[in-house]
Amino acid sequence: MEKIKMSNPIVEMDGDEMTRIVWGEIKKELLNPFIELNTEYYDLGLEHRNNTNDQVTVDAAEAIKKHKVGVKCATITPNGARMKEYNLKEMWKSPNGTIRAILDGTVFRMPITVDCVKPYVRSWESPITIARHAYGDIYKAVEMKVEGKSKCELVLTTENGEEKRELIHNFSDDGVVMGMHNLNKSIESFARSCFSFALDVKQDLWFASKDTISKKYDHTFKDVFQELYDNEYKTKFEEAGIKYIYTLIDAAVANIMKCKGGIIWACKNYDGDVMSDMVAAAFGSIAMMSSVLVSPEGNYEFEAAHGTVQDQYYNHLKGEETSTNSVATIFAWTGALRKRGELDNNKDLVEFANKLEKSSLKTIEDGVMTGDLAALAQHDNIKRVNTFEFIKATRKTLEAML
Repeated sequence: MEKIKMSNPIVEMDGDEMTRIVWGEIKKELLNPFIELNTEYYDLGLEHRNNTNDQVTVDAAEAIKKHKVGVKCATITPNGARMKEYNLKEMWKSPNGTIRAILDGTVFRMPITVDCVKPYVRSWESPITIARHAYGDIYKAVEMKVEGKSKCELVLTTENGEEKRELIHNFSDDGVVMGMHNLNKSIESFARSCFSFALDVKQDLWFASKDTISKKYDHTFKDVFQELYDNEYKTKFEEAGIKYIYTLIDAAVANIMKCKGGIIWACKNYDGDVMSDMVAAAFGSIAMMSSVLVSPEGNYEFEAAHGTVQDQYYNHLKGEETSTNSVATIFAWTGALRKRGELDNNKDLVEFANKLEKSSLKTIEDGVMTGDLAALAQHDNIKRVNTFEFIKATRKTLEAML
């Protein structure tokens, strides 16, 4: 078949470890044979981030602002062990956190479901979408280690030079402190994205925080959501027959286990990071979770919600067979291709993205799947395949659809 042409590029952000291997294989088997792939490439592998003092991450985020659509491979957020392993100049911040801070907006994460893999939570009948605030909190935090007897204060200096002080703690021994921030403008953008998305898909919206403990920080989130809902969205929600519900985060966790699904659960940044993995795993596999960052300006960044699959990467380096699930990474590419096609009015590209998604799911429904799903699936004829065999099987299914 004639390759599909692209008029505008997608910002491509390569990543680390096993997902980097999968990334290249997806391009080789599922994209390049069918599309004249047009990307602006950025290497966000940890070594290159270290060599550029993480400037490459900032450049990639700015490129998404320019081209509107990006697709990102999973990347390492280094800890102490990683810093030693990769001989890093410093413990670089989360690339996802950097990109989200630059783009702002909201991350929507939804499980990718197949009929033969049933959720662990018996009451869940429909996917649960996690809407994750994409700015601030722990991902832009400033931290210090405390050595010995010390006094730590939170100091705010106004434009006029006035100071406000709050004692954090009088340390009598070693410890650690952290300062976080957020912006009312960003919280409002998050709330608007959540309300608009709920109206688009006609699903109830839950928002949860811990305002009973965090009476200023979390309470601000609660107040912004409620004010916006009351002033702009309440009538629209009532007309659509859906509800907005605020609850404490611990109550939301308890109630989510008893609901039927088919809802949007809006979470602050850290809560959303944790709960999206919980929801993904409970629906079957963390490798079956799609993720898209949507900014207020209409910029989109697609990625898999999982990490770099470190253990399987080490096995791969030793020449051992791996069975890494590539579905969420495939869906990152299809999401970006579809959005690029929609923005450029390229119907062929949109149709290809849809067929590639269907082909990956049909491959699983036909019984061909990686080890994580083979352990969970209810299927009469399961064929467990390795990392590369699944991608090749998906290509075969795709070719039959085209």
